[in-house]
Amino acid sequence: MKQRLRNFILPVLLSTFAARAMAGDVIQSVEKQPINITAISMFLVFVVTTLGITYWAASKTKSMDDFYTAGGGISGFQNGLALAGDYMSAAALLGVTSMIFFNGFDGVLYSISFFVAWPLLLFLFAERIRNLGRITISDIASFRLDQNRIRTMTAFGSLTVVCFYLVVQMVGAGQLIQLLFGLPYNYAVIAVGLLMAVYVTFGGMVATTWVQIIKAGLLLLGGTLLAFLALSKFGFSFDLLFEKAVAAHRDGERILLPSKLVADPLSLISLALGLVFGTAGLPHILMRFFTVPDAKQARKSVFVATGFIGFFYLIVAVLGLAAIVIVGQDPAFYEGGNLAGKLIGGGNMPVMHLAKAVGGDLLLGFISAVAFATILAVVSGLTMAGTSAISHDLYVMVVRKGKADARDERRVSRIASVGIGIVAVVLGILFKDQNIAFLVALTFGVAASVNFPILVLSMYWKGLTTRGALIGGIAGLVSAVGLVVLSPAVWVKVLGNTDAIFPYDYPAIISMNVAFFFTWLGSVTDRSHGARLERERFDDQLIRAQTGVGAAQAVNH
Repeated sequence: MKQRLRNFILPVLLSTFAARAMAGDVIQSVEKQPINITAISMFLVFVVTTLGITYWAASKTKSMDDFYTAGGGISGFQNGLALAGDYMSAAALLGVTSMIFFNGFDGVLYSISFFVAWPLLLFLFAERIRNLGRITISDIASFRLDQNRIRTMTAFGSLTVVCFYLVVQMVGAGQLIQLLFGLPYNYAVIAVGLLMAVYVTFGGMVATTWVQIIKAGLLLLGGTLLAFLALSKFGFSFDLLFEKAVAAHRDGERILLPSKLVADPLSLISLALGLVFGTAGLPHILMRFFTVPDAKQARKSVFVATGFIGFFYLIVAVLGLAAIVIVGQDPAFYEGGNLAGKLIGGGNMPVMHLAKAVGGDLLLGFISAVAFATILAVVSGLTMAGTSAISHDLYVMVVRKGKADARDERRVSRIASVGIGIVAVVLGILFKDQNIAFLVALTFGVAASVNFPILVLSMYWKGLTTRGALIGGIAGLVSAVGLVVLSPAVWVKVLGNTDAIFPYDYPAIISMNVAFFFTWLGSVTDRSHGARLERERFDDQLIRAQTGVGAAQAVNH
């Protein structure tokens, strides 16, 4: 017990000392920022609470099953809340409200595409994933295919998606802490990286799940309260809200119509493909199906999550429109008091300023704590997924052929969580000026091109072979990442080149089709003896996927 306490407290103390040292280094910068004591107090209360949850969860984590999947003991309703917590990320609370604030209906298109993905998960994926999988999505893809090669490929695909998505959360977290504490952005990102490493390393899936459940409840409560107070400024009239938003926005009535996306239909289609099918390829979302006892609870999880997420996106639309009127016309929220200038805290902060405008420091403190809870919960889930891919898929199943010692596996998982935290910090600093809703669209495009094609074909197409899955997965990964690098978002805005080589911001319309085509081509041309056996095993897989016979193995590590 003393050893566990020492292992838990030491990183927390180191994080505290690091934060204090950074604060000392930048005291002049801090003095230049208005300090919101109420917001900071609520923020720190949440951090202490979640650290307490992590300590409690560490005592409940007795085995690697507990670490990876909470022993399959989470109920359907609890897991639904946790799924909603995982999905209602910084991109939704900060990024989508910001997009509606600046671009109007274009931001709503993001919300619709995010939400439409959930019926797909409910009807096509939830039950089969729970019946076939055990710890990671690689378990599903490798069920009847070659273990080593498929696990290696899907693990690297998952890690790529995790790294892209971590960028989104780290940018939001950095800007939020910068706004509250006055710390420089880079130091804020480092502080978040330290916290997320502590949560995952010591609390595992139990801590991650409860942080997500609490965060989902707080986010729904805070968003509803903020929307209620904002609507009260318009007499609870949606008509008046829309009228004033149109009158206040620089684009006038055009904010009620799709603009930039419809001007480029290929980008719109590519965005929709990425957001809808990318959700079914997010490793930290799919991994949550393994935390429930059976397929029935997996379906219930998705049903519960769908309801909460749908309600939340309705709130987001209201907040974005209200911010146009309330924040957009108040010089106090702009640098130098110039309405034509930049928002204080960055372009992702309209919802924070809205909270300040309608509820003062108290509501700003609460919404800020909720926003930070949102980020930490998603970051924890992502780190958990990345850690599992490294320690379970690559180390245990590929390197050690399923015969690793539990102590070694735990050591590798801790090293992996710290390594992922370092990568997240570096990427968060590199992409600091990007809109986080836009960044999440890029992430979903990669997930739709790498994980989704292999997963759906492995579960529904008898003809899939190892060779086809490898060729298609690699083609999807290379094309998706390559097109993102060559797109205006990276090639021009990050790397500083004049013109983008690939003219579209979203890669899914090309990369997803590339993945499906090469998977099909590699499979139908595979006449090897191994391919014939893989096709024959599809019938056994189908029985288990539909009936759950043998799915009890999913909770045994």
